[in-house]
Amino acid sequence: MIKFLHCADIHLGSALTSRLPADRAEERRREMRATFGRMADYAAANGCAAVLLCGDVFDGDRPFKRDKEYFYGVIKAHPDIQFYYLRGNHDCRQSYTEQLPNLKTFGGEWTYYDCGGVTIAGTELSPENCLSLYSSLSLDGRRVNIVMLHGQVAGGAGEGLINLNALRGRGIDYLALGHVHSFSGGRLDGRGVYACSGCLEGRGYDEQGQKGFVLLEVDGGRVNSTFVPFASRTVSGCVCDISTCPDWASAMRAGMAVAPRSPKDMVRLALVGEAHFDASTLAADLQKELEGRYFSASVVDETRPALALSSLARENTLRGAFVRAALASDYPEERKQGIIAAGLKALSGREDEL
Repeated sequence: MIKFLHCADIHLGSALTSRLPADRAEERRREMRATFGRMADYAAANGCAAVLLCGDVFDGDRPFKRDKEYFYGVIKAHPDIQFYYLRGNHDCRQSYTEQLPNLKTFGGEWTYYDCGGVTIAGTELSPENCLSLYSSLSLDGRRVNIVMLHGQVAGGAGEGLINLNALRGRGIDYLALGHVHSFSGGRLDGRGVYACSGCLEGRGYDEQGQKGFVLLEVDGGRVNSTFVPFASRTVSGCVCDISTCPDWASAMRAGMAVAPRSPKDMVRLALVGEAHFDASTLAADLQKELEGRYFSASVVDETRPALALSSLARENTLRGAFVRAALASDYPEERKQGIIAAGLKALSGREDEL
């Protein structure tokens, strides 16, 4: 049996300052570097023959000196592991400044490597090859074949797109992808599977959930894959509906109650529903409270003021007539409220919220 580790979208050197305060952003940049090092240590401890880096190791074409030195230092520290580095859309012009015996790279045409009897094939997507790369792929169907690409999975070809249909029936056992920052995958065809490993660390509140890499085990001509959560922190998202909260204090308690429990988390709380009190400071107040309990926190206010039904019923409008009719109906009070809420959404063009 031979093992591989598939990862992508490490984004060393990402600024993060638009998502986090400056001090937290710098700490996260250090953690992102450290996680890459820990991942290489994991590969060594678990007997992996190679690490497949499927794009966006760096966040830009001109990475910081400290990030490049760290990256190449990790590779040097693990001479028994082969690192296959395929550049992505963020680091597409990153120059390989060090030629290391255990660092394998790719270009605009298919490059093939042998790793313990397994073929590792890859090419870096560009406007010039985005349509032709499928027809030029040549694999020996008698071997185990792993293909590396970086781009968005799609049903057709184009710049930045990976056409799964064009890769079916081509002898691929495992299609290792990068670009999308959440783990996903599925069947490619009757023979192979595909997977996007997601990023190693969530960088902002939009990159929620478990992050890590995929561990591959090739045994008897079959490739078995397992997603391994590995991030030092989790970005958690939660929602609090304040519609039943009569005042600011109860809404604060409700918001704190739905937040996750790990103080290591980065937390994004969304406030929704109708506010029956002055909620103008609620988001800021909750964020300040959460920031003292978590690594970082963000609260977004998606609430709307509750409508006073008595005032609406006095309106000489279609909306007023609807409310009067609903209030005069024989439905139970809870049912009336649901009918009125649904009807008012429809009348105000908010049918998408039903």
